[in-house]
Amino acid sequence: MLRRDLLKLAALPALGWAQEKSKLKITGIRLVNAQPRKPYPTFTPAPGAWSTQFVEVANPMSIYPEFKPRRELFFPDTGKIPGFTVEITTDKGVTGYGSGGPGGGPVVTDHLAKLLMGRDPFDIERNWDICWRSTMNYGRMGVTMNAISGVDLALWDIVGKALNVPVYKLLGGETKDRIPAYCTGNDIEQHVEFGYSRLKLAIPHGPADGREGMRKNLALAERARKAVGPDGEVMLDCWMAWTERYTLEMAAMMEPERIYWMEEVLQPHDYAGFGRLSAALKSTRLATGEHEYGRYGFRHLLENRSVSIWQPDMNWCGGLTELRRIGALAAAYDIPVIPHGGGLNGTSHWILATTNAPWAELFLPSPGGPKEVYRLFEENYNITRGPEGIYMRPPDKPGFGWDYVIS
Repeated sequence: MLRRDLLKLAALPALGWAQEKSKLKITGIRLVNAQPRKPYPTFTPAPGAWSTQFVEVANPMSIYPEFKPRRELFFPDTGKIPGFTVEITTDKGVTGYGSGGPGGGPVVTDHLAKLLMGRDPFDIERNWDICWRSTMNYGRMGVTMNAISGVDLALWDIVGKALNVPVYKLLGGETKDRIPAYCTGNDIEQHVEFGYSRLKLAIPHGPADGREGMRKNLALAERARKAVGPDGEVMLDCWMAWTERYTLEMAAMMEPERIYWMEEVLQPHDYAGFGRLSAALKSTRLATGEHEYGRYGFRHLLENRSVSIWQPDMNWCGGLTELRRIGALAAAYDIPVIPHGGGLNGTSHWILATTNAPWAELFLPSPGGPKEVYRLFEENYNITRGPEGIYMRPPDKPGFGWDYVIS
């Protein structure tokens, strides 16, 4: 199929509410500090509790011994290149909030703000396109898309609040009563005791660790399989750290554990490598997309038949407007879309409204906390339990339903 035909598949018809002018005007755009109104109590996690920042996780920097032990050794210093929350105000008092990825804040305040002042927030497609075209000369992936994502989400939040409906109703309503959720992290026994039947493991070792590392990866998968039993699901997050050969060898070793997917086994730009692996692997699926940006990046995944599950992050890929396009492109080829962090930051509204989005990703607070921590977690994500383990739902409040304290 020609590229232009692929993009037509991702061109969604305008939503009904978007045909009317809102009579709102954008009057202010600023970055804010947004904190939950009901924060988790602070506590010291139980000894040995898992954390992606303070324990070893395979990553692209694992080839350098000085950076290998922990991600924090090569991540930016705390607060230096942060994600952000943007507040957009209107002349009628309706205010929206949206969060974007690392480094995007200055692009919002120093560039996009002046382009959007005075515009109608209901013009979602036009506003998105203005942001995209104006930043194309210095970025089509990464920081500029992080910026566009935050702005776009704030505009959707405004529309939902102005119409007094949750975002999932703006998207067409529910396609499921509640969303099956899986849990990411290596506190396996805690997650299963809580009720999860689907676990995604943060793989600790890659090629730099040799055969011993492979055996440790296998032992972690065996532990998870034993915990969830034969009917549960086990996934692996390899965070851009493996190679094609290493992936093939690990897949062969782990075949008895019936791994549901292996995620980000290669660096995100290696579309052809993913394609070769997908053709060769029969015992598991491949997933990627957390570090992909926009429909054009996902088009490369499609053209190379790279993976069987797409994982865009709504706060990085271009916001909800672009996530809709990515989802439409995937749906045309019956590709499931299971967004990165899909139970967080509003993405669950899109999952609830989308037929080819079957699961949401959640992270359970570390073990060792008081009961209030886990009670708040259940409240925040509308947790229920059923045949597939843990389920969640987005808030039914207008917009995304965030309950922030703003400073």
